[in-house]
Amino acid sequence: MGIVPHKQQTPVNLKVAIISVSTTRGISEDKSGAWIKQQVKKEGHEPVVHHVVTDDISAIQSMVKHVVEKITPDVILMSGGTGISPKDVTIEALTPMFEKTLTSFGVLFAQLSFDEIDSAAIMSRATAGIIGQTVVFCMPGSLNGCKLACNNLIFPELGHIIKHIRE
Repeated sequence: MGIVPHKQQTPVNLKVAIISVSTTRGISEDKSGAWIKQQVKKEGHEPVVHHVVTDDISAIQSMVKHVVEKITPDVILMSGGTGISPKDVTIEALTPMFEKTLTSFGVLFAQLSFDEIDSAAIMSRATAGIIGQTVVFCMPGSLNGCKLACNNLIFPELGHIIKHIRE
């Protein structure tokens, strides 16, 4: 089966959790999370939760574990905590929780970032993986980074990814 017919058989109404990681922002200042929530609705999906969690490994792990087990979304869109400063620990928190890793996501995101921000893209640690029946995407906290990841990589393939997870 070719890619086009295969994609036509994908789920279209998905449950999406939005979690922003920040030590300085609350929910009212979370521009990236608010944009993601708006886009989720425009894509025809249901935003089931929008939280901000502090940039702390145990806090991130606890939040994601709670959301995966109690809210059971199809996808978690994480923004923030993917940089290289000592306080950026989203990747360290979630990588051990991944049962599978979508290794191409980070590579493709870095390539798209390079086209926009040149060599600063080398600092990208965007990643994605699967926890149970939930796919988790970890993106930068910047609004531009979230737009780049969501519009070019995540939303175009989301139903396709979920179809395979559910098999």
